Amino acid sequence: MTKKQTNQTNSIPHLLKASEIEAMPEKMKVHPLNKEVVRHTKFLSDALEMKNLGIRLVRVEPGKETTQFHFHYHEEEFIYIISGKGIAQIGEQEVEIAAGDFMGFTAPSLPHAMKNTSDEDLVYLVGGERNNFDVADYPKTEQRLIRFNGERKLVNWQDLKEFRKVPEEDCPRN
Repeated sequence: MTKKQTNQTNSIPHLLKASEIEAMPEKMKVHPLNKEVVRHTKFLSDALEMKNLGIRLVRVEPGKETTQFHFHYHEEEFIYIISGKGIAQIGEQEVEIAAGDFMGFTAPSLPHAMKNTSDEDLVYLVGGERNNFDVADYPKTEQRLIRFNGERKLVNWQDLKEFRKVPEEDCPRN
């Protein structure tokens, strides 16, 4: 059995037991575009060395947001609420969410984000593709994130320039 087939504790290949997930450390992250987005995350798929899917167990404290309002052009993602309550903004609609609710976002989809509006933690499972390339738009800040080969570049919408092919008749001839 190769290391790629086993988790960090090397107990059972391809499996994280509930006790192992409970013992995993959380990584706190504040979104660079919104200081109200504070997530405490356990990287489940990384523990099993998965390459094509990112699966995370996320905990968001009361009053905090889950992500900057966004959508992806090339990567699909899903969210399954495990516990707690909140408000999901999907496009122009705001909807109450609670344990058992599921959201699936195609590529592209309506922009989306969530906020924990309850007195308890909002806990959810989020997953998505890990393509080598993706583009995400942030409509509220009018910015675009371009990710390629592990590099991330953020550009303001007003700085995007149209790129057109030069007509053949304008090409120099030898």
